[in-house]
Amino acid sequence: MRILLIADIHANFVALSAIQESFDACLFLGDAVEYGTDPAPCLDWIRGHATAVVRGNHDHSTAQRVQSQGASPLRRLAAATRAINERVLTASHRKFLSQMPLTRSLELDGQKFFLVHATPRDPMDEYLPEDAHAWQQRLSFIEADFVCVGHTHKPMQLHLGQTQVINPGSVGQPRNGVPEAHYAIIEQGKVAFRTVPYDISRAVGQMREAGLEESLIELAEHLLRTGGSLPASV
Repeated sequence: MRILLIADIHANFVALSAIQESFDACLFLGDAVEYGTDPAPCLDWIRGHATAVVRGNHDHSTAQRVQSQGASPLRRLAAATRAINERVLTASHRKFLSQMPLTRSLELDGQKFFLVHATPRDPMDEYLPEDAHAWQQRLSFIEADFVCVGHTHKPMQLHLGQTQVINPGSVGQPRNGVPEAHYAIIEQGKVAFRTVPYDISRAVGQMREAGLEESLIELAEHLLRTGGSLPASV
């Protein structure tokens, strides 16, 4: 059985559509929206292909129309694209976002999976990097062969006893210095991390067509072309 793991699409359908893997099941680990300006086809793809989903912090913010706090570059980009996302999403899209569970447990191919966007302690917001001791503490009450997460936008694989913690990285906004769409495949209990290039210019062009202000387009393009680095001037 081939299981596709994807996370953090961030309204970048150009990146998502570049993934052409065959799969028997797809697990989506949160954040379909914001940072980009093309959320509708991303959500349509998830609804049509995902076996199981969990809600990310940006999914929650768009669904609940949360007002952005703070003035950091990423928060400004999130707030501006949230407004665009809210305009183009239908009531059905917003309902889907609002009904995504915070966590999900399921069994596939004889193995137990636990899905969460951030961590079991704080499903939407806790930012926990590749720290084996900290993750071991977060998983003290979780029984699973695979704990699948997103949120950090960086690929990760931790072996903690009988449990593996897997982050496939970000489809639409990686932050590990590799400007490609990231995902992972689990097959026969083995994890393969993969990336695929996509047309960044096309994704940026869609932002301009959507009416995102030019300074934020420049920020978004720099993030996409560098694999997550902030410009020195911000």
